[in-house]
Amino acid sequence: MTDDGTVSNEPSIELVGVTKTYGERTVLDIDLRVEPGETLALLGPNGAGKSTATEICEGYRAPTSGRVRVLGEDPATAGATWRSRLGIVTQETGAFDRLRVDEAVAHLAGFYPDPLGIDEVLELVELGPQRGQYVDELSGGQRRRVDLACGLVGRPEVLFLDEPTTGLDPEIRRRLWDVIADLRSRGVTIMLTTHYLDEAEALADRIAVIDGGRLVALDTPTALGGRSGARAAVRFRADTPAAIETTTALGGTTSDTGIAEILTDEPALLVVRLVTDLGGELPELTVTRPSLEDVYLRLVDHSEAS
Repeated sequence: MTDDGTVSNEPSIELVGVTKTYGERTVLDIDLRVEPGETLALLGPNGAGKSTATEICEGYRAPTSGRVRVLGEDPATAGATWRSRLGIVTQETGAFDRLRVDEAVAHLAGFYPDPLGIDEVLELVELGPQRGQYVDELSGGQRRRVDLACGLVGRPEVLFLDEPTTGLDPEIRRRLWDVIADLRSRGVTIMLTTHYLDEAEALADRIAVIDGGRLVALDTPTALGGRSGARAAVRFRADTPAAIETTTALGGTTSDTGIAEILTDEPALLVVRLVTDLGGELPELTVTRPSLEDVYLRLVDHSEAS
């Protein structure tokens, strides 16, 4: 939002021709743009360059070359006012273990010009009942919510989340997803690094896959790597000679275990034809399209091969 109340077309995060090299080794070479209010998930194997890209955006690491702008400023030279507009949640800090929960959040709040109220933050991350407990006495999920509270207390316009739910049980992960989704609905721009593909699919507007320091794919979760246009696989048990012959005639294959597979752009029509041709039900019928995991592994494998 500009000073006159109009919406700015400027991206919240922009990297143009950004590289990072150590000696002769290039660990990052990327162009990336994140729009205001967008949640972008960074996926990639360990050592792919996700943390390097994020730390450059946060101002903790300087690029070797290229142009970086976050909220319109260069993170390498931006001052305290700019930093007060960011929220950063690292993988694990441990910095506040001997403080009470409310003390830890209040300590961080003191660095911001217009922080949220402590009660509001603790309610947002569901830590009200634990406000008087010491951080090192909390469960893993509760400690992660303390980290998130510390990242939110300054009313960030841009929030960086580094593996926010690693090691948490499924119930706690889902509850943290709800918190992150609420922030997204409030217009906070979020850059999320994660190894959980279901997390990226649930939370992100777009997914960026990084491998070898380069961006190998960038799209919505449903369209990434051509996923939305991929052919569906119709599988069923071909337990008669007629079923095997029909499968072959339609360009499919039958495994040694008797499972037929046919790839098609029109799975519903194919199933109707199979039922009609074979005169009955199709045992163990499944219809699937490539999952996000299938697409991600293919993209990374192709990147490594290239």
